[in-house]
Amino acid sequence: MRPFAYSRPASIDDAVAADASAAERGPPTQAGRQFLAGGTTILDLMRLEVMRPDVLVDLTRVAPQDHARVEVTDRGLRFGFLTRMADAADDPHVKRDYPVIAEALELAASPQVRNMATIAGNVLQRTRCPYFRETSWSDCNKRTPGSGCAAMAGVNRLHAVFGVSDQCIATYPGDLGQALIALDAIVATKGPGGSRRIPFGELHRPPADTPNVETVLTPGELIVAIEVPSGPHTRRSHYLKIRDRQSFAFALASAAIALHLDGDTVRDVRIALGGVATVPWRAREAETSLKGKALDEHSAGAAAEIAFAGARPRTHNAFKVPLGKATLVRALLETKAMEA
Repeated sequence: MRPFAYSRPASIDDAVAADASAAERGPPTQAGRQFLAGGTTILDLMRLEVMRPDVLVDLTRVAPQDHARVEVTDRGLRFGFLTRMADAADDPHVKRDYPVIAEALELAASPQVRNMATIAGNVLQRTRCPYFRETSWSDCNKRTPGSGCAAMAGVNRLHAVFGVSDQCIATYPGDLGQALIALDAIVATKGPGGSRRIPFGELHRPPADTPNVETVLTPGELIVAIEVPSGPHTRRSHYLKIRDRQSFAFALASAAIALHLDGDTVRDVRIALGGVATVPWRAREAETSLKGKALDEHSAGAAAEIAFAGARPRTHNAFKVPLGKATLVRALLETKAMEA
């Protein structure tokens, strides 16, 4: 781990204060100022020397009594940015009214990690692509722009089939992100340029020609809350995760479903796919194909075919297409069987 300066501000305003050099740097890089909350991702990457911040800004003193709570209103949920994953997953309102969130959090990591990791940090976690995390591989456009992508011709079993580009095929590793994009969550931020509200579906950027720029956040901009609107689809919601082992493994394929039924007929459905894309992935065409129809194995299978029609598999990850289809069908039928 390389030397770095350490800052522990007492307020959000102090935390997001950026000096002139930070503003001039443009999009966030592996260096610069980096925020620390739970530390379960960034400290690992600092030890690996994948991330080399000049300044580490510790947020744990920023009014945890205000920013580490789950707030429930008639309009929905609000998670403060310091809310621990375990606290959110165990909240009785979340478990009852937004089960897809509780399930995604429970399946995301070990109990030890969930007790440390924060909601905001979780949605911003970096890829687990081994070519990104192992610095002896020089070809990684996400780590070193313009160097190439070793995964293209390397072992790419765990890599993405959606949202890929000729520059990067690294998979977004999170679980909570799929639940939040399915529920049309909003990310509230504060930065040197002021406050803004970002639809969760617009937070992450596909790699395109700049895989090193992963979100639309600007230097010094901090997520201060994540808001989830209520709706008739949230109670009948479900997260299904398929992985190599049952504990502490990232998804090979996953599906987050939120469903509003009238009898067997689909009034509204939200579908997000995980383990298969470079960013949290919303399958909107598949949703459209189900609305107004009876949900059964046939219609679910047809939706799965539509959802994976644009997949771009490579040598080792082609299995994710049939696996992803089967995962989506199972998730839809399991969600239908839930009590709401």
